[in-house]
Amino acid sequence: MAGLLKSREAILAAALIALVLLVESRFSGFAAPGNLASVFNDTAILMILALGQMLVILTRCIDLSLASNLALTGMATAMVNAAMPGIPVPLLIAMAIGMGLVMGAFNGILVWKLDIPPIVVTLGTLTIYRGLIFILSGGQWINSHEMSAAYKGLPRFEILGLPVMAWVAVAIILGFIVLVTRTSLGRAFYAVGGNPHAAVYTGIDVGRTRFTAFTIAGGLAGLCGYLWVARYAVAYTDVAEGFELDVVAACVIGGISIAGGIGTVGGAVLGALFLGTIKNALPVAGISPFWQMAISGAAIIIAVAFNARGERTKGRVILKSAEHAS
Repeated sequence: MAGLLKSREAILAAALIALVLLVESRFSGFAAPGNLASVFNDTAILMILALGQMLVILTRCIDLSLASNLALTGMATAMVNAAMPGIPVPLLIAMAIGMGLVMGAFNGILVWKLDIPPIVVTLGTLTIYRGLIFILSGGQWINSHEMSAAYKGLPRFEILGLPVMAWVAVAIILGFIVLVTRTSLGRAFYAVGGNPHAAVYTGIDVGRTRFTAFTIAGGLAGLCGYLWVARYAVAYTDVAEGFELDVVAACVIGGISIAGGIGTVGGAVLGALFLGTIKNALPVAGISPFWQMAISGAAIIIAVAFNARGERTKGRVILKSAEHAS
């Protein structure tokens, strides 16, 4: 029982349930299964991007360009669909993922081969990708009537009561559980973040592992680019602007340590769901959506302080154990 109370995931899950019940007590119907399914679907893209960001953060890096990657791939697929509506949607999805992988790999190469700090690299590519959106589109919007029905319809198509977009998130969550718990690559992410120098002595290529994390995160951002634009049926230069803050917030709230090496798939998912629930509750409570950025920023600060305190406590316990042993 004590272990359960100390579990970050258990605490976060309890806080999430308490939040839902609190909103339900004020606004009946919020906790209805149909509405909760809608909240999950609304949060699907945030969950997917948070998982990609988790891999990057585990290796002691960060990717601030994910939202710009999403916006560029979304605009590119929308423009191709508008120009050639006969192209099958799976090919457009493959194109989005491919573009995302290339952009993620570009970040990874700069961090790996040129040893540039990740925050500097991704701040730079964030701006580059946003600029490319404007160059590609000429500042023009791609609106719903310019997109094919198949392009817009796939994320909304329901299977067993849930839209395809939600099922995509479920599939990626399950895939990530296998990746980080059952594969040598998953263990490498934790080893590189926990102690990069020791990881080298075990035969792990630190640079290549970080490159792989950036590439996977980029591919997921590319997929989310299609999902975002197709679901909302509009593409423009400022799509998902500032969304990278939400992605980082979801990770930190979920217990992913900015120092690297610590974090779980469940934590990242719960962190995203916590933010998603708050953002769905704000309109119900009549609170301005402009508060969302402030809430995300405050959540990051509180969660980082909570994480840092927990890590210091672990450090003291280790020191005390060493003293007793001597």
